[in-house]
Amino acid sequence: MTMLHHEVTGPEDAPTLLLGESLGTNLAMWDRQLPLASQFRLVRFDHRGHGGSTVPPGPYEIADLGADVIELLDALEIERSSYCGISLGGMVGMWLAANAHERIDRLVLLCTSAHMPPASMWRDRAEAVRGAGSVEAVADATLERWLRPEFADHHPDVRAWLRSMLVETSPDGYASCCGAIERMDLRADLGRIAAPTLVVSGSDDPSTPIEHQRLIADSIPGAKRETVGPAAHLAAVEQPDAVNELIAGHLR
Repeated sequence: MTMLHHEVTGPEDAPTLLLGESLGTNLAMWDRQLPLASQFRLVRFDHRGHGGSTVPPGPYEIADLGADVIELLDALEIERSSYCGISLGGMVGMWLAANAHERIDRLVLLCTSAHMPPASMWRDRAEAVRGAGSVEAVADATLERWLRPEFADHHPDVRAWLRSMLVETSPDGYASCCGAIERMDLRADLGRIAAPTLVVSGSDDPSTPIEHQRLIADSIPGAKRETVGPAAHLAAVEQPDAVNELIAGHLR
């Protein structure tokens, strides 16, 4: 069993919202979403291999990360919850909504993709991290995709905060999650998602461009799609007020 490190914030009697973060970050990535705790019981967690969670031996699959979330729900005695995920967290959310639909109420997918070829890109990234023994090997290139240059220049503290999360991530955990994305193809699962779904794009996201979210929204029955901007891949960090408003509106 992989017990995910997690933090619970907000009233016990409020509707629960799980928050799943991106590859190479930890639950602190959602700090700018904490105002939502006035309306929801927020459960922020670290994926396996990230933050304070354990680092089980690889390989990992998206299904493994999804099963970890189900175990967390069971441990917290939560029968059903809404879920919001960004990037890798969104991939886990799609798997959960398709394969454990009875546990997911409403779904928000931020800056994510159901399929991210080429596989060689993820193998190369994993090999670079394992070879260096640190996520430092890919940190600066990753930050260029996460934040627009203008935002990073005007908010060096935010860039440094995110960079510290990256370089502190377990290289084995990071590389094994790269492998999960390398082998991921959730496109055939999307039509089975019944949870009311909101898909959110970052206007200037180079990692998962808008066409990735358009495919998701077109494939999930009744899904809606919105764009926030200006924002690169971590739209929840660059545009927290807009993202929070969309999340709250969808969950009400």
